[in-house]
Amino acid sequence: MRDDEWLEQRFDQLWSLFFPDVEKKNISIRWKGKWKNKFGHITTNKDKKREIAINKLFKNLQVPEDVIKLTIAHEIVHYSHGFHSHLPRLHKHPHLGGIVEKDLKKRGFSYMLKKEKEWQKNEWFNLYKELMPHKVQPRTRIIQQKKVFNIFRL
Repeated sequence: MRDDEWLEQRFDQLWSLFFPDVEKKNISIRWKGKWKNKFGHITTNKDKKREIAINKLFKNLQVPEDVIKLTIAHEIVHYSHGFHSHLPRLHKHPHLGGIVEKDLKKRGFSYMLKKEKEWQKNEWFNLYKELMPHKVQPRTRIIQQKKVFNIFRL
């Protein structure tokens, strides 16, 4: 398993190697949540401290390290664009016009972007089902719920 120290080391390495032009101020990283449709996020807490949260399920060694690194880099890009940081906001919306992906490509993450998309499409949801079986509803139950919902819509 990957621990907090491992995550912090990757965070520091990525920042120093790929984001030396971005001032790092009052930001931390941690494992948080067990999300199916979110790999990470950046937020500001009540004390004005910025925090990057990485999906806790990514501690599992079946998740490729490149996927975690790209998730961290993705959140650092948001920070560099002025979202949840002391820096001026560069765009109205955090993903406007594919700005995050463009910045990641410019910084050398093209290979990881391709690898992450393939992994997410081919492996992530099966791994999620394996790690979180109590969260995955059997298909017949979903269909039954939709039928009940449709009956009440009439």
